Amino acid sequence: MNCRPQVCFVDQCSTRVDSAETGSQLVEFAVALPLLILFVVGIFDFSGAFTLKQKLTNVARDAARAAAASPSGDLDSATPVSVAAAFHLVDNYLIANQLNDCGVAQTGHTGLTWTYSGTSGSCPSGGLTIIVNRGYYFPASAAATPATVNCTPQAPGTQTAVLSTCVSIQYAYGWRFGRATSLLGSTPVLPATLNATAVAMNE
Repeated sequence: MNCRPQVCFVDQCSTRVDSAETGSQLVEFAVALPLLILFVVGIFDFSGAFTLKQKLTNVARDAARAAAASPSGDLDSATPVSVAAAFHLVDNYLIANQLNDCGVAQTGHTGLTWTYSGTSGSCPSGGLTIIVNRGYYFPASAAATPATVNCTPQAPGTQTAVLSTCVSIQYAYGWRFGRATSLLGSTPVLPATLNATAVAMNE
């Protein structure tokens, strides 16, 4: 009877261990990859949205100041110089910062409020809306609330009304984060537009 002991060479044992480790690493990578993609897309997407929001806030503030500093003697015309100046300031700023102005043009005029809209070209769904209200007013107290995206005046009640200019910008933002989360079976609710509103007292 010839009994020979089982011999396991070092190379054979290490090969089996390496194969097992490689397989577990591939499984771990496959599980972690969607989360990694989600984090990377989220970082770029939310930082892009934050940057755009800051740009819109800055230009809305500048446009409101420019319009409020202009004379109000031509407010009965179809397109007052002050309103046109505010609009062109916003439009030129968008173009200078390589943002799509969506072919924005005047689409409405009610009282002292002028509306400009655009959806053409490769503009994100929802487009661009600019509202300039040269007759915006609010109560002269700490109870006054921030202006809405429609620049609707606030009822002053028994208080003194502060006459100002309100500029609102609503810019559609094409989120990529929502598409990335849909791969994981989730659908987050994200704002369709990024909004910025600024008010400056008329001089």
